[in-house]
Amino acid sequence: MSKVLALLILAMMALHLVRPLGLPGLKQRRDVWKIAVAALVAIGATVLLSHTGQ
Repeated sequence: MSKVLALLILAMMALHLVRPLGLPGLKQRRDVWKIAVAALVAIGATVLLSHTGQ
């Protein structure tokens, strides 16, 4: 699951660099770092939840 999430995030970042997504807080190309921070949090949460459930 985390690999799929990582690929999805990378695709969103590449798309945002080509054409900004227009979401609140993501209106300019230089806002791509916000997607990266959200990705780190999401992947960290996925890892944390998968390892605490064992």
